[in-house]
Amino acid sequence: MKGLIYIGKNLVNKRLGIGTSFKSKHKFATRSLLLLVLFTLCFIGLLGRIGYIQFVKGAEYKTAAYKNQVTSQTIASKRGTIYDSTNKILAISSAVDTISINNNEVLYLNGSKVPKETLASGFAEIFSLDYEETLAKLNSEQSLITIAKRVDKASVDKLNKWMEENNISTGINIDGDSKRTYPYGALASNVIGFFGNDKGLEGVEAAWEDELSGTPGRIVTSANVNREAISDENEQYIPAQNGSDIYLTIDVNIQSVAEKYLNQAILENKAAGGCVVIMRPSNGDILALASYPTYNLNTPFTPNTPELQEAWETMTNEQRSAELNNMWRNKPISDGYEPGSVFKLITSAIGLEENLVETDTPGDFYCNKVYKVANYDINCWADNAHGALSLRKAVEKSCNPSFIQLGQRIGTDRFYKYLQAFGLLQKTGVRMSGEANSIFVSKDNCHEVELATMSFGQRFKITPLQLVAAISACVNGGDLMQPRIVSKVVNTDTGVETELAPVKVRQVISESTSSKIKSMMESVVTTGTGKYAAVNGYSVGGKSGTSEPDPNKPEEGYVASFLAISPIENPEAVVLVALYNPNPDGSGSHQGGAIAAPVASQILSDILPHLGIASTATDEQKDSLITLSDVSSKSLSDARSILEASGFKIVLKASSDASTTVVSQYPKSGTALQTGSIVCLYTEGAEKTMKQVPDLKGKSADQARNSLQALNLNMSVQGSGVVVSQDIVAGTEVEEGTVVNLTLKDEMVGGAQ
Repeated sequence: MKGLIYIGKNLVNKRLGIGTSFKSKHKFATRSLLLLVLFTLCFIGLLGRIGYIQFVKGAEYKTAAYKNQVTSQTIASKRGTIYDSTNKILAISSAVDTISINNNEVLYLNGSKVPKETLASGFAEIFSLDYEETLAKLNSEQSLITIAKRVDKASVDKLNKWMEENNISTGINIDGDSKRTYPYGALASNVIGFFGNDKGLEGVEAAWEDELSGTPGRIVTSANVNREAISDENEQYIPAQNGSDIYLTIDVNIQSVAEKYLNQAILENKAAGGCVVIMRPSNGDILALASYPTYNLNTPFTPNTPELQEAWETMTNEQRSAELNNMWRNKPISDGYEPGSVFKLITSAIGLEENLVETDTPGDFYCNKVYKVANYDINCWADNAHGALSLRKAVEKSCNPSFIQLGQRIGTDRFYKYLQAFGLLQKTGVRMSGEANSIFVSKDNCHEVELATMSFGQRFKITPLQLVAAISACVNGGDLMQPRIVSKVVNTDTGVETELAPVKVRQVISESTSSKIKSMMESVVTTGTGKYAAVNGYSVGGKSGTSEPDPNKPEEGYVASFLAISPIENPEAVVLVALYNPNPDGSGSHQGGAIAAPVASQILSDILPHLGIASTATDEQKDSLITLSDVSSKSLSDARSILEASGFKIVLKASSDASTTVVSQYPKSGTALQTGSIVCLYTEGAEKTMKQVPDLKGKSADQARNSLQALNLNMSVQGSGVVVSQDIVAGTEVEEGTVVNLTLKDEMVGGAQ
């Protein structure tokens, strides 16, 4: 029985697959199931990862792949050129390059990376950079690092040679760029402004940034693993759009004259600063805007005076910033001032236009030296009372009480209506950076005293440009013209020219009133406080101004000014000269008629012929001038004979070897000299002798001539009377034979305001 059971048991086990064979098969099935589950999970994970890459990170990876497969090179746009009204270049861009690197991708020819120490050393030497600063920049996490901007061709050639010598193949970029240059240096610097940090920072450069700047272009193409461009039929070329050229209304010649005489007047009168505005009243064109101090546009962050340079290192950043801003300021449009008696022309125009006064009514006003307004005594500037006056005489004598009385006739409402009409309550709208607005007391707060002081030009502030625009309306027939600094814009890519037409804001006064204002201005120069502004051969009108110190800022001192127009019949130029805080030590005058009027005369004398306005002067003075002959290369005896025959005196500058041939002369040939002038003749090796120009103010022509000839200097004289101005500042060292131009006027009786 047991055997049967045993046999049966084996049979049963075999059939059921139980035992060793059964266990193996069970383990295999379990493993297969696990593998299937794992495979399924991996497949699901892979599908998820693919979906994540495709749909979640797809755009990012696509961009990264594109960056690795393409290279983009910038094409610099050229900034537009700035011209003056005579087509002279004031600002121009020249081709330079910007050097940058693809960080960690600068490779040798063999494909290995160039050490950053090697790069820093090379860049520092080639571009005059600080090694440590350059190395720190290279060790940054930036992918693209700019090494040097506006690099000239010579430095680029050095870089290429260095790369070749060091077997550097890729990773250093040389991209086209431009450098801004100002051919005239400091001339009109406060007007033009300068370019920096890839945009205009001051003046016209900043205000006309949109027209001047242009838009950079790009070249986009495929790149290999070394980031080198490879041939690609899908290469994209996006051309640069160059900036437009702009043409200013500024005339370089007139600007030079304005700056020359302004600088001279400031030095002579120890003034803290000053400005000159010259405008063509018929269309608002600004012919010159001169400020003091100026600065060199090619080095705008360099202190502009020896004193400032000396103190620079001890200054804080805030102090330096304040000094630079003062240096850059375009004072005629940025700095308000009290116009003083020049403003009496505006008050006169209002009274005439409103039929409240006529020009020549005898005894229309009365000056008793002091005029009482609301229990306040307001003095006239003159030492003695003017008595009974017509409006013309009140303007000629610049009588304060007379204009207080006229202001009372006008009244506050009408006064403010005309302030608005003359554009004095808002900016002129000239397109230049930094224009300031006027400061007037509100009409509601304008009471008797305020109206009285405003009527003769004090206790409010306007900019010099606002005043010139308003006076231009008084003398051009009555039209307020918006000041214009740019006459046209030229698209350099297409050649299309866009003319910027003059803008008439509104008519303020009638032609009849305008004619009366011009007539009274002429009287100021012929018989009034503006005698020193007269110009031989031209009709000139004007008005002097002397504004008293601001009670809240007495340290600012007086402002001496003079506004002139010429010719009277059809004015081509309005000239405003303003000197800030002149002669603060009391060593000279602070009155506009005495120190600003001669400057206006000098400016007009030079610019009126340039504007094509013929002189009506007789030929007597012209006939007395003799053109100096060229005697260089002639023997001393021949040269002496030629010059003495023309009436000149000879000063011989011979070397020790007693050469007998003239190698140079001074003044130069072609100079027009008066008979009896001195000519210096030089032989080989002879040295020049310098002399200091004396102070000739107040001297007669004969006294001035004697003083100059004692120093072997010459003179040119305009006018008669006593010297009121000289074109070379006293104390300046000049070469023997130099011509000093003198302006003479009849002595002023009773002073000048």
